[in-house]
Formats: sequence, C-alpha cells, structure tokens
Amino acid sequence: MNNLLRILNEVRGCTVCAASLPLGPKPLLAAHGDARVLIIGQAPGKATHEAGIPWRDRSGDRLREWLGVSHDEFYDPRLFAIVPTGFCYPGTGSSGDRPPRPECAPLWHPRILPLLTQVRLTIYLGSFAFSARFGDRYENLSAAAEDFAALLPANIVLPHPSPRNGMWAAKRPWFASELLPAPRTRVRAAIASTAISA
Repeated sequence: MNNLLRILNEVRGCTVCAASLPLGPKPLLAAHGDARVLIIGQAPGKATHEAGIPWRDRSGDRLREWLGVSHDEFYDPRLFAIVPTGFCYPGTGSSGDRPPRPECAPLWHPRILPLLTQVRLTIYLGSFAFSARFGDRYENLSAAAEDFAALLPANIVLPHPSPRNGMWAAKRPWFASELLPAPRTRVRAAIASTAISA
C-alpha cells in the first residue's frame, strides 16, 4: 500500500506535459489497494478539472446511473479505482475535448495498475480507453461493447457516458436492455466482496 500511495503522490505532482495543458496540470485519479472496480476513462473534462474531483459532472452522473451505484459508493477508493487514460484536462478542440495526452498512460499505468491486485472488474470507457486495450481485437468500440459477454467477468467496454453519446445508445437498443444489467450485476458483486473481506 505504501508503494501505491507514493506513486499516487508522484502522479499528483506530475508536470511532464504541463506546457501542452491550457489550464495547467491537475492530475485527477483515485486508487486504493482494496479497490474492486477499476474505471479507465479518457481524460477529465473542464468541469471536473475545476471541481478537482474525477467524474464530478453530468457524464459522471450518467455513469453512476449506468452502474447502479450511489455517489458515496463511487467515490470510495476501496471500491472504485479511477485511473484514466489521461489524468489532466487536455483542452478543447474543434469537436469537443482534445484526446488524452499521449505521455500519461505509458508513463503511469504500468506503475499503478499492477498494484491494484483486488480488482474484479475493469471498465473501459470511451474510444481512447477502448483502443489502448482492445483496438487490436475489435473493429471499433461498438463491436467490443456488443461482445460484452465474451469480455466478462473481468472486463467490459462502454461508450463514454457523455450526454452527447445519447444517440449512440438510442441506435442500439441492446445497450440498455442487455449490456447495462451486466456491469451493474458485476459491480454489485464486487462491492459485496469488499464487505465480506472487511
């Protein structure tokens, strides 16, 4: 655990790509050695950067609804580790936020993720998280999301929960009826395993 705390402190002081960040570095992540669910998203948005808390925005509200968890459960690092592809707000481009900085995941993920030994489910959110892990296995995020049964029980791919992606879900009725119950059930089981081992 001391190793993880030391690395998290290093991450929070990271300035590797500071010159490329319009609002400066402010790494946002959460992790604990007991975490049962790992969320690998894209990068913080402007609202979460300003709040200083991961997923403290409308996308986070939607994600918590998708997973069927409360605010308190989601922000308990013993339950959920939040280790995005990029830890800092990358700025806005012509069609939304810019991609996560490419330096971030290769620098920090190999040091953090092996220490999260109690994780039962890893949730990959959005195209950048999907591509980094499953881009060589599936043609696109939609194909990986639809194949959720093959990725469970350890992994699942979901679209980014941004309200902008409402059309994506609307065009895929299986998303709400078939896919979402799977991570909800798996998350609930993972949380229950924490209570049992406490």
